[in-house]
Amino acid sequence: MTSFVILLGGHLSRTDRLISQLDGARFIAADGGIRHADLLGVTPELWVGDFDSADQTLLDRYSSVPRQVYPAEKALTDGEIAIEAARREAGADRLILAGAMGGARTDHGLAHLVHALSLARSGMPIFLTSGDEEAYPLLPGLMSLDLPDRSLLSIIGFDDLEGLTIENVRYPLTNFSLPFGSSRTISNVARGTVRFRLGSGRAIILARPYDFSGV
Repeated sequence: MTSFVILLGGHLSRTDRLISQLDGARFIAADGGIRHADLLGVTPELWVGDFDSADQTLLDRYSSVPRQVYPAEKALTDGEIAIEAARREAGADRLILAGAMGGARTDHGLAHLVHALSLARSGMPIFLTSGDEEAYPLLPGLMSLDLPDRSLLSIIGFDDLEGLTIENVRYPLTNFSLPFGSSRTISNVARGTVRFRLGSGRAIILARPYDFSGV
């Protein structure tokens, strides 16, 4: 499996779990997201964007990285351009969006979540991470997620959810109907590997592997 990490402009913390998740992956940076390369000790193989958020220090530091430069007035975000480069030019069959959450742009963060759902529906394995927090698309079918015991997780529905089952958590559900907008599935607590089943709808699992405040 060819895994690509897309370095995005949001928050990113270096953690042992993050480094393990990125092991063996290839890297593409989207504009100012290249600032995370030093944190991770990597050199991306490609750098894309309109470069409006990459200052001269970054431009000089990573001058050897091949660039694809786009105009500021374009139809896609720099992040989506980087994702498409990984998929169509480099043959990615798994994506990790690092730096996809937090930061100054809520619109970009929300767009990354929605785009991840769309990619997951097309069959692309994908998750998003800030190091401190992770996000996983939840679609109809079965899914397991290995989380540290006692860490927090929530499910945010993007539709009405039908047939939702959550196992190995403090507050399990079985064949549950979750209305769109409900907060019922906020702040659950993992008991290790969490198992999900969904009959219909779309959702995002938000996990905080280092947050034990729910204990």
